[in-house]
Amino acid sequence: MTAASFWNALDRLAAESRLVIDRPRGSAHPRYPDLIYPFDYGCLADTRAMDGGGIDVWLGSLPGRQVTAVICTVDLDRHDAEIKLLLGCTPQEAQIILQIHNDGNQSGLLIVRGDDHDLPG
Repeated sequence: MTAASFWNALDRLAAESRLVIDRPRGSAHPRYPDLIYPFDYGCLADTRAMDGGGIDVWLGSLPGRQVTAVICTVDLDRHDAEIKLLLGCTPQEAQIILQIHNDGNQSGLLIVRGDDHDLPG
């Protein structure tokens, strides 16, 4: 698989899935009330992630739903790993989101579209 086909597959998945925003911008996390969502956060309906729910997404300010980056996360408290799709996020928005996933026992790695050297093929 080439890097372009990876990003195109993610774009297609996002375009063909209904976006569900269950944590709107400005809302508090249900278990961690000090965490206020700086952007809309939700999932792609009828998809599956490692936690059994839909694939997680962050929605940025750019028009359209192109996948601009992904964040791979590891949560040592939950003993899980996931991928978060960043849809229409600017580089600055991606950095803010990355900081959220690098807190406590969570670690996140940002892969920005165009970083083709990070992917095989």
